[in-house]
Amino acid sequence: MKRIILLLCCVFISQFIYGQTTSIYSKAYGESKNPTLIFIHGGPRGNSTLFEGTTACKIADRGFYVIVYDRRGEGRSIDTTATFTFQEAITDLNNLYQKYHIKKATLIAHSFGGLVGTLFTEQNPEKVTSLILAGALFSQQETYDHILGTTQKYYLAKKDSLMLLKISEIEKLPKNSAEYRKQCYEIASKNNYFKMQFPTKEANEIREAYELSEYGRNNIRNDRAPILFYRNENKNNMDTKSILKKLKKQVPLFAIYGQQDHIFSEKQFSDMKQIVQDQHFKIIDNCSHYLFVDQQEEFIDTVVKWIK
Repeated sequence: MKRIILLLCCVFISQFIYGQTTSIYSKAYGESKNPTLIFIHGGPRGNSTLFEGTTACKIADRGFYVIVYDRRGEGRSIDTTATFTFQEAITDLNNLYQKYHIKKATLIAHSFGGLVGTLFTEQNPEKVTSLILAGALFSQQETYDHILGTTQKYYLAKKDSLMLLKISEIEKLPKNSAEYRKQCYEIASKNNYFKMQFPTKEANEIREAYELSEYGRNNIRNDRAPILFYRNENKNNMDTKSILKKLKKQVPLFAIYGQQDHIFSEKQFSDMKQIVQDQHFKIIDNCSHYLFVDQQEEFIDTVVKWIK
């Protein structure tokens, strides 16, 4: 009898663990009869808590059905079997469409999510009402070169030999490696490339409320995600400009960036503007990488105007 009970307990525990390691977190806001909008977060290593906790409800209140989710193995979607490949992300996004009975949706693709959104749209243009690139990556090596080039100039002016040596060492790393990506973004972060220079009262209040909320407490980061991504995905240093040029003939493309998002060069902004055209391109001043916090009202107004 004890063995049977023990066996049943083991089966229950294993099913519970399996369920925990394969579930993908998602949540919908607003009424399903409204136009659908799906937010694709950054990473690999990220999650959608910041957008969900600050902006999802506010866009839903403007007459949209807003869906947020954390990619497999990232954030609240704990999965020890995740491979972190683009195809896995595309398959899971297709499954999200099925779960919520969606035929078409507008994608808001932020940061690394821009690559996911672009590749998903390339494979499934009939499922995408429009693609909005929000502070989205699209020419990764140009971003890395820009970060290293601009910080090198800064440290040359300061005559900081230690940091110049650091940049020199980063440049020697393999360009298609997790360590190269990590080091580039760490030096960008050290120089506040992801932060707005002059935070507004509203932006500070939004971020403070987020930090104290359940979303801030659930800001889970999987440090192994970038390592596994670079191990399993060969498209790990992409330039999607040619894909986007083809896509704009099939799907409306929009792009919105912060003027002070210093991981992007002026040339990259110019390239993106040329791809999506003037009326579909927006630069927000006093705004960095997290547009939906830095300048929330202008971000929401712009997105709603475009997709309505």
